Amino acid sequence: MSKTLIARSRIAPLLTVAALLIGSLTACGDDSKAPVSDAAAALGTLEPGVLKVAIQPYAPYTSLVGDKMSGLDADILNAVADKLGLKVKPELTDFAGMLASVQSRRVDITIGGVAWTAERQKQGLFTDPPYYSPPAMAVRAGEHYQTVKDLEGKNLGTVEGYVWVKSIQAVPGAKLHAYPDGNGVFDDLGAGRINVGFLDPLLVLAAQKERPELKVETQYLTPPTAADVAAHPAYQYFQQYMTAFYLPKQATALEKAISEQIRAMYANGELTKLIQKYGGDPNQFLKPAPEIAKTRQNVDRPADWQPPSI
Repeated sequence: MSKTLIARSRIAPLLTVAALLIGSLTACGDDSKAPVSDAAAALGTLEPGVLKVAIQPYAPYTSLVGDKMSGLDADILNAVADKLGLKVKPELTDFAGMLASVQSRRVDITIGGVAWTAERQKQGLFTDPPYYSPPAMAVRAGEHYQTVKDLEGKNLGTVEGYVWVKSIQAVPGAKLHAYPDGNGVFDDLGAGRINVGFLDPLLVLAAQKERPELKVETQYLTPPTAADVAAHPAYQYFQQYMTAFYLPKQATALEKAISEQIRAMYANGELTKLIQKYGGDPNQFLKPAPEIAKTRQNVDRPADWQPPSI
């Protein structure tokens, strides 16, 4: 027998054994996967049993530590996912990417300071609000702003794509400064290049602790009246607004299940504890203003819809 034939005869059985070993290992790997319950599978996530979540670095609302989410919104969604039997898989992006990922259905959901708007709901689904955001302003220590009139002619900052962009643009004489993220708002506020920054309140509270050299403090704007909003519709975002979790239009079963869990967390006190954990006042965050219900009634909720409350 030639050396070539001998070599081939030895290689063949070795390859067969290797293939069997690889197949065995693969089979073992498959067996080790946690089973997906029928209830979790029925939620229609992109990957059965897995909740793909788009977030941005926006502590203390959302941040990524290793492969785990942390922050207020993250804690809420992690609790909901656990109750629904879903494994959370976060993906890091920016705010524009969060919205785009949902609207193109590359993820199952996005969280972290996403305000309900009539425009956004046309391209996606919103859950019931896990909390409400009061009209907070970051201002330089010693300066005081109380009403929208106080903002006229001032330099006002916020993050690109946030709901306050339109509100600021509607203020007579005000100059909009839009930034890629909240850090730019605080940097320019501390340097005196802007007078007021509009950001989510927990973000301002966190900056006060983490960057005391900026000498920034939190103030709450007196919400414009219904007559003010009727005259200037964009002023509505100077009122308390709804945050919500945002999902693709197709995710009706998932949205309903998450909203049910959110309402349960209002009732059992879980949301109260989480708001307090991050320094918020439950009376500010978990009690909706009277006009909140009308915002969504006959839009993406029934005519008799009432927002959850503690």
